[in-house]
Amino acid sequence: MSDISRTYDVVVLGAGPVGENLAERTSAAGLTSVIVENELLGGECSFWACEPSKALLRPVVARADARRIPGLRRAVEGPLDIPAVFAYRDKMSANWQDENQVDWLNSVAVDLVRGHGRLDGPRQVVVKTHDGGTVRLTARVAVGVCTGTVTAFPDLTGLDSVRPWTNREATSARSVPDRLAVLGGGVVAVEMATVWQALGSQVTLLVRGNGLLHRMEPFAGEMVAASLQEAGVDLRYGVTVTEVVRQGGSDSPVQITLSSGDLLTADEILIATGRSPHTGDIGLETIGLTPGGWLEVDDTYRVSAIEDGWLYSVGDVNHRALMTHQGKYQARIAGAIIGARAQGEELDTGKWGAHASTADHKAVPQVVFTDPDVASVGLTTMEAERTGRQVDVVDFDLAHLAGTAQYAEGYRGKARALIDPDHGTVLGVTFVGPGVQELLYSATVAVTTEATVEQLWHAVPAFPTISEVWLRLLEAYRDRAK
Repeated sequence: MSDISRTYDVVVLGAGPVGENLAERTSAAGLTSVIVENELLGGECSFWACEPSKALLRPVVARADARRIPGLRRAVEGPLDIPAVFAYRDKMSANWQDENQVDWLNSVAVDLVRGHGRLDGPRQVVVKTHDGGTVRLTARVAVGVCTGTVTAFPDLTGLDSVRPWTNREATSARSVPDRLAVLGGGVVAVEMATVWQALGSQVTLLVRGNGLLHRMEPFAGEMVAASLQEAGVDLRYGVTVTEVVRQGGSDSPVQITLSSGDLLTADEILIATGRSPHTGDIGLETIGLTPGGWLEVDDTYRVSAIEDGWLYSVGDVNHRALMTHQGKYQARIAGAIIGARAQGEELDTGKWGAHASTADHKAVPQVVFTDPDVASVGLTTMEAERTGRQVDVVDFDLAHLAGTAQYAEGYRGKARALIDPDHGTVLGVTFVGPGVQELLYSATVAVTTEATVEQLWHAVPAFPTISEVWLRLLEAYRDRAK
């Protein structure tokens, strides 16, 4: 294929949910837009993270819920139907085909160039296509970097030689390893430990720190840890891995050496110790930036280091909130801003910048799809302490709700709300327990809108639902003030 040159208003690098939304929003604003993708449209979330992981988790959590309901326990005593679970995972991942995504892109008038795209100076992107050709794209208005993140590998002797699992292998595997070692204590680690233990692996979870989910309220990690241990996971804290090796070749078990000198043997090892920005080979050096780093942005998602403002960084790659829903939110905001600027419109900072800042820094919702669920938004007690913020902490045992008694026998869960003592507004909420993920939007609305305790008294929860926790939290806050 010969070299081709094309000019668009907006060029987007990366066709995950963030890049798709950015391109769609700029197109809707009347700009010509093209998106560059080297793999599948839909990106990590659709094919190797959110969609397949939640498809694997759903039967696991549903079975756990059924075991807590009288009349259903005997029906779910047996093992999971692993081929059926994998088939469901494959379906939810569109069998790793992106034809539907391509059709959608066409429907919103966004062009696609498949291949590896790299910046080549200001407003220039060069794409090496899959057939060996080259396409040079020039952006009249903006380039959006939406390349997301990749697994951050620890500095570990022998790691390159053992073919470790990342989230990709963990969500797309075709067989169940007898023994799985998981390095990490964050969301990917606990979700995949939940999945593979339930599917039949003996999971060993190796955590460098002294708890799980360290960015969340401590009780969240404690309750998830207790559940994992009840399920049979070998959970080890304060553990550092110093060396890994497959002594008998590529199909042999992994021998794992711990800092204590102990040895652990596993059939596979999953690295879930963090994420790094996917910016190592996108040509940042051609515009004076350092490859491999996060791209710091202002509240309109312009890259701060680029003076004339043509480069935007949206989603995980700007390190504001590494979650798909937040990246899509950013893309909607950034797309509208790029469109307004292209039309020479004066920006309403209250409409765009303040909202972007609020949702990215103050009201970021997150769900951990384990058993129990963890759902949180806004401030945590640790963050309040770190920043010197005064808060009133209100806790409630979810087992004391009629809704949870209906939901499951022996229900265990906890809710925490952080209240601003001066203004009576909700600053943060954390729920832990089966089925609490659907409470999160109400909490997000409360934090985002700075709802006061007085206002929330008039938001009446239905009986008997788990959402009655809101009433109980308000009552607990009222009683402590007496």
